[in-house]
Amino acid sequence: QVQVVESGGGLVQPGGSLTLSCALSGPVFVINVMGWYRQQKRTLVADIRSSTNTNYADSVKGRFTISRDNAKRTAWLQMDSLKPEETDVYYCKADITVLRDGNLYRSVYWGQGTQVTVSS
Repeated sequence: QVQVVESGGGLVQPGGSLTLSCALSGPVFVINVMGWYRQQKRTLVADIRSSTNTNYADSVKGRFTISRDNAKRTAWLQMDSLKPEETDVYYCKADITVLRDGNLYRSVYWGQGTQVTVSS
């Protein structure tokens, strides 16, 4: 069974930084895309297909950085200069290919979410 586990949320002051982590476990054969979404309006924050193929919401460009390590099956979202309006639950989405019974299946999995609170 594939699991997606986020960590790294918490309380931070405006202008501060947090790093979210998203770790995959289970029969992952290929990691296609990993991304972070906000609960509010289910909006994309950032996603990554490869180190040279990333996508960011306009509101976070220049402040957030997404990265991943396929060998560790982990993605990170470095969030700098955080704003109070970015308080939300952040979800990791993993678009992966799994190997099951000798066959390959492409599926999307979501984590349980991690709370980010930006407040003084």
